Amino acid sequence: MIEIGTRSAKEVLVSKGKVAILVENDYQDQEVWVPLYRLREEGYETVTVGPSVATYKSKYGYPIQAQTAATEARAEDFLGVIIPGGWAPDRLRQHASILKLVRDLFEKRKVVASICHGGWVLASAGIAKGTRLTSYVAIKDDLVHAGAEWVDQEVVKDGCLITSRKPDDLPAFCREVIKALKEAP
Repeated sequence: MIEIGTRSAKEVLVSKGKVAILVENDYQDQEVWVPLYRLREEGYETVTVGPSVATYKSKYGYPIQAQTAATEARAEDFLGVIIPGGWAPDRLRQHASILKLVRDLFEKRKVVASICHGGWVLASAGIAKGTRLTSYVAIKDDLVHAGAEWVDQEVVKDGCLITSRKPDDLPAFCREVIKALKEAP
């Protein structure tokens, strides 16, 4: 397991801000680790947030430690959130604290970025309605029934909401997330 614990005081001082990355068991490996490292490369502090402070395993068994429990995470502390796919979103959406964090960030017009099955969290948080978005095709109907306009594109930006379909879309997804973070007030 790669240690993602605390950073030195010097690194925190030069951080452009914090971005939450949601984690739960059965997360899609690339959809957590690629944005995590790309954001760090750009100077953002990444904070893994789970239902509790615990170690979660990916679809392929790769562990990651949640640094913060969602009950302790506050939207005011973050510039945005990454919602990765895999089966983790089905677990994440069962926690009111996860849904509240995502909804609060969305309402504050902070970056909310979802890929693959992450759209399940958007639907359960009540923020899919009236948005234009994409996801893995298997949850298209779920998002349409939640009131979203679903399109088949590698990345879709609708206000502060950024969505992509699958791991192959990660380059476009990360570019759009970083661009939105740089443009944020």
